[in-house]
Amino acid sequence: MNITAKDVANLRGMTGAGLMDCKKALVEADGNVDKAIEILRESGAAKAVKKQSRIAAEGVVGSYINGNVGVLIEINCESDFVSKGEPFHNIVDAIAKVVATNKPKDVEALNACMLEGKTVAEYVANQTAVIGEKIAIRRFEIYETTGKVETYIHMGGKVGVMVDASEFNGGENLLHDVALQIAAAKPEYVNEAEVPADVIAREKEIQLVQMQNDPKNASKPKEILEKIVLGKMGKYYAEVCLLNQPFVKDDSKTVKAIIGNNFKVKRFIRWEMGEGLEKRNEDFAAEVAAQTKNK
Repeated sequence: MNITAKDVANLRGMTGAGLMDCKKALVEADGNVDKAIEILRESGAAKAVKKQSRIAAEGVVGSYINGNVGVLIEINCESDFVSKGEPFHNIVDAIAKVVATNKPKDVEALNACMLEGKTVAEYVANQTAVIGEKIAIRRFEIYETTGKVETYIHMGGKVGVMVDASEFNGGENLLHDVALQIAAAKPEYVNEAEVPADVIAREKEIQLVQMQNDPKNASKPKEILEKIVLGKMGKYYAEVCLLNQPFVKDDSKTVKAIIGNNFKVKRFIRWEMGEGLEKRNEDFAAEVAAQTKNK
């Protein structure tokens, strides 16, 4: 049977597979489109399995809000090029919605949820074949609140923030600014009360040693230095506690002062895409050359 360029293009549009793969599948299927799709799915699944051993250290942090449920999710791929594309972002959005709807307890439970008539695990395997890179769901967080949840995604998914605001009395734009604050200023805690006692003790000890090593403090008793350290802890809290930080849009005021009685920040998370993941050493050009050489 004569396979035309239009036949190949149509099959590619239906499956997202490569042109040569589509042509081979049509030839093998003797022009039968349904059979060709089946062949591509079978070969695509095999490709997806091969890619599971590869490193997926790029990707995006995405978010989704549905009423009082918010989701922050990180999904990884292999290249920055793919992570910036609309198809990959569509995958992230689709899976985030599944998380919000089903509220799975972990990634394993998420993989068993259904998406487009398949399990999420099957969906990811199929999308791996279509995109041509390993796709890996790394982590997600769900906030279900009686107040209001807000998310902020920075630089196309390089940084993601989710905030749970309780006792919400209004101020949607202000809550968005708080999420932006978290993305920019990287607080570790909401307020001083959240800082663990051992962390405070370690910070005090560090500051005390620094002061003791300063020649200007050589004649000062340790008791005096300890009192000075207590005063210096305010600067530390202004760095690590959200409510103590200078507001990014007006550093003459703290975040706490800006929020006022509009709401209370109950909790937040801030993720940087790929933090702690192993990166690939080879560059994209070298990989293309290697793949070309092997064909």
